Amino acid sequence: MTIDMSQFFQAFFDETDELLAEMEKLLLAIDVSAPDSEDLNAIFRAAHSIKGGAATFGLTDLTEVTHVLETLLDRIRKGEMTLLPEHVDAFLIAKDILKMQLDGHRLQTPVDADAVADVRRTLDALAKAMPAAAGPASAVAAPAAAAPQTIVVDPAVIEQPVSAGGTKRFRIELPEVAMRDVDALAAELGLLGQITKSALDEKRFVFHLDTAESVDDIVAICSFILDPDDLKITEEAQQQASAKPAEDAQGYGFFTPLPVQTEQDSPPAAEPAAVAHVETAPEAMPAVADEAAKKPAVKREPEKPAANSESSSIRVGVEKVDQLINLVGELVITQAMIEQRAGTLDPILHERLLNSVGQLTRNTRSLQEAVMSIRMMPMDYVFSRFPRMVRDLAGKLGKKVEFITHGAATELDKGLIERIVDPLTHLVRNSVDHGIEKPEVRRAAGKQEAGRLSLSAAHQGGHIVIEVSDDGGGLNRDRILTKARQQGLDVNGNMPDSEVWQLIFAPGFSTAEVVTDVSGRGVGMDVVKRNITSMGGTVDIRSAKDHGTTISVSLPLTLAILDGMSVKVGDEIYILPLGYVVESLQPAAGDIKEISGRGRVVKVRGEYLPLVPLFRVFDVEPLCPEPSEGILVIVESEGKKAALMIDELVGQQQVVVKNLESNYRKVSNISGATILGDGGVALIVDVSALLRSAANLAEDQAVLT
Repeated sequence: MTIDMSQFFQAFFDETDELLAEMEKLLLAIDVSAPDSEDLNAIFRAAHSIKGGAATFGLTDLTEVTHVLETLLDRIRKGEMTLLPEHVDAFLIAKDILKMQLDGHRLQTPVDADAVADVRRTLDALAKAMPAAAGPASAVAAPAAAAPQTIVVDPAVIEQPVSAGGTKRFRIELPEVAMRDVDALAAELGLLGQITKSALDEKRFVFHLDTAESVDDIVAICSFILDPDDLKITEEAQQQASAKPAEDAQGYGFFTPLPVQTEQDSPPAAEPAAVAHVETAPEAMPAVADEAAKKPAVKREPEKPAANSESSSIRVGVEKVDQLINLVGELVITQAMIEQRAGTLDPILHERLLNSVGQLTRNTRSLQEAVMSIRMMPMDYVFSRFPRMVRDLAGKLGKKVEFITHGAATELDKGLIERIVDPLTHLVRNSVDHGIEKPEVRRAAGKQEAGRLSLSAAHQGGHIVIEVSDDGGGLNRDRILTKARQQGLDVNGNMPDSEVWQLIFAPGFSTAEVVTDVSGRGVGMDVVKRNITSMGGTVDIRSAKDHGTTISVSLPLTLAILDGMSVKVGDEIYILPLGYVVESLQPAAGDIKEISGRGRVVKVRGEYLPLVPLFRVFDVEPLCPEPSEGILVIVESEGKKAALMIDELVGQQQVVVKNLESNYRKVSNISGATILGDGGVALIVDVSALLRSAANLAEDQAVLT
């Protein structure tokens, strides 16, 4: 049975990405002085799986690297060599090389051939090095050489004896497959040991493999191309193997050793009938003089897996999930239309219909929440990439850093989780570079040599709060103010700390005295804040001298749906995201003040806020041109407040966000659109952008008034 492998390339890429990430995670957490045998085996299995998959798809560059990587790992896990820090460093570099090669095949990005050659030479040299004296590291992973190996076959467990020296010979009979698949299997299985190939007939081939690996490894490799049930795998006695490469009795799939038969007891040369569901009790094997043991295998009928053994997850393309979310969004809009129209009906005459509409509303909300949860991903997707970065960066800067994460299971929308990676990377790098001091400085300050850097995530209401915290020297208030004055910023010595800390987000602002590849040139923190703001988020900084700094990022859980306040300006309906709304009120005429050259402000509990008439922003004819006749909605973003002047409050509702740019074009002060229950379109106000342009609006007001 042949299979078109091209359809599985994306699955291979995804699975290899996951294996590489898991390998890196295990390597960073491993205790070099006393490595856990399970961790070493898991790292080896990851490398072996990548090698098997790469060989199946003909990606020989990945196979060559993983082969030498696997060889070194195998020596370490078997206790033949003591794990050293340079081994871990080499493994991490090899992981980076494999990722580069993988991206080369997947994204057609360039691959550094010299770097690939260097890592292969390094791994090969380490693997061929003389083994160190057996110590705790080598003893931990070494199983007893003569212990029997157990092959687990669901649902039975079958004992397989291991020959002296640990090498076994297997006869692997293939079904009819394409010649290119035969060659691919021969190449990959050859990496497990010595292999020979011979033809059974014009279309079928058989392999004879001498290897110390298990049947599971053979089946795992073959299953990339063949159905395991189509394989015939038989263990041959090594004394007999060279003289009789072909066995009279053959087994199918996972084999069960049977009692030894003599020549007289052997079945005729014809193919024996397959025996289904044969279980053999462990018995003493009879001794046969000058005879090699023959172990015919049995064919196991595929059994139906138990319900609880089924896979708990499936891979679904992101485009399919997005399509499902869009369809549910349309359903929500349709449901809102039905609900609005049903609201005009007599509740007594149409009681049953209205009850059905209410049930539809509840079911639609439940469906909407369930579908939105599909796009939610754990923050570990982001957090997992930082331990390696912190390790390498600390080593480059000569610092000691203990990296801790909390709340890695906290979920965030996939669209946001991908966009938050770069801002968090800037924040983590700055904490290691500028925040945490060098060991000698920390010792002089009475601190531990290793600084603590923590990354945490937690849900707070309808938002997720991500914090990057360190116990370093904290922000230097005087240096920040001095730098701000040099750049011409409007600052004074009486500013509260919270405002001073926000100055580091000014474009081009940096207090680094020496520009390095780590410190940067002050083009990062302003981008961080702009990116977070574009996601509807906010950034807050808390810092104390000699105690450290915490940068807190608050983000909405999703951008696909938001809770909004519907407001009316003239004949138009606009949506204000509820997260920005502080309060609404109707001002007295005496609370409205005119500031020369600055436009109008409104006094709200002793605080003067700029007045922003939305009818001027969007150029519509207002119903209430004077503030005292209409309604003011107080909004806040990035620590700044303003009063938006509207004509009427319509209500509060959850809206499905539609991208305006993909359907029309970018509109200033508008972040998107939604469809209302009556079928009309309402624009969603970009409150952050609106407040940033409030100064220009105030100048326009001053001219008009």
